[in-house]
Amino acid sequence: MKRYIVLFCGLLCCAVAAKAQFDPQIGQYMFTQTAYNPAVAGEGDLMRAFGSHRIQFTGITDAPMTTYVSFTSPFVIGKTRHGAGVRFINDRFGLFSNQSFHVQYAYRHRIGKGYLSVGADLGFMNLSFNVDSINLDNIAAVEDNAYHNPNDEAIPIATGGSEKGVSGMGFDMGLGVYYSAPAWWIGASYGHVTQPTLHWSDRTEIHVRGTMYVAGGYNWRLRNRAWMLLPSAMLQTDFVGWDLNLTMLAQVQERYRFGLGYRIAGSVNIILGVDIINGLQLGYTYELPANGLIRESYGSHELYLAYGFNILKPKRTNKYKSVRYL
Repeated sequence: MKRYIVLFCGLLCCAVAAKAQFDPQIGQYMFTQTAYNPAVAGEGDLMRAFGSHRIQFTGITDAPMTTYVSFTSPFVIGKTRHGAGVRFINDRFGLFSNQSFHVQYAYRHRIGKGYLSVGADLGFMNLSFNVDSINLDNIAAVEDNAYHNPNDEAIPIATGGSEKGVSGMGFDMGLGVYYSAPAWWIGASYGHVTQPTLHWSDRTEIHVRGTMYVAGGYNWRLRNRAWMLLPSAMLQTDFVGWDLNLTMLAQVQERYRFGLGYRIAGSVNIILGVDIINGLQLGYTYELPANGLIRESYGSHELYLAYGFNILKPKRTNKYKSVRYL
């Protein structure tokens, strides 16, 4: 129980004002770009349903678990192309739970051999903390029927008749730009533009920092036309801390994928994927800590399932499909 107190106090900084990076880790970021860049909505002219689940640091009690679900679709108004979608994230870590829901829109304009897209998403995020799971009987004297010592400002007071915990909700917004050509892609986005403040109580509030993402990749067809190399990278920063993901995938016969990834923050990824049938894609990532956590954890597992189909049916000008699309 003491580890919960340490974790909570570290996050809240003694209940004055805490700032935290809220976005969960994403292993196969090249396939889940709508999670951090709204400009990707409708990309590839595909109507796409996507779901993933990540279990992080297996072997550690109350380790993070993340579920991500999205649905996106392209559409045409006159001669202009657009994309729209919705996304939902449920992220649990210890006594904390973070849910967010967003609607997305992207405008797409053809430039050269590819499309330039600009997009935005609007929604809300809700962060809750299970106060009822904290027991301070062995740490400080508590009053009858109270969750904690009223003089301890590091732990919020459950209000509104809640017997489980406290929560705070805030309006959220993100912006993004994305360019995709047959052989390469690049995008940049800025999440939490509004930098919402989530109020747990009169003396406890959480300030959400804006987060920037820059990602890009290249599709390199080898002499053996059945093989393709897919290097990619993603930089994530809230301008206090940062992380860099480097990935190299191989794709065989436009159906099977395997490769390795490395996160500067300290992990190595083994990535597998397969197109089961036309439009149905399955992927798996095993992430092994490359730091001190390797002695405590059996690694992280991430599984995703996606289905997409072309509803605009444009004429194909290239002879291969991008790994980013189904």
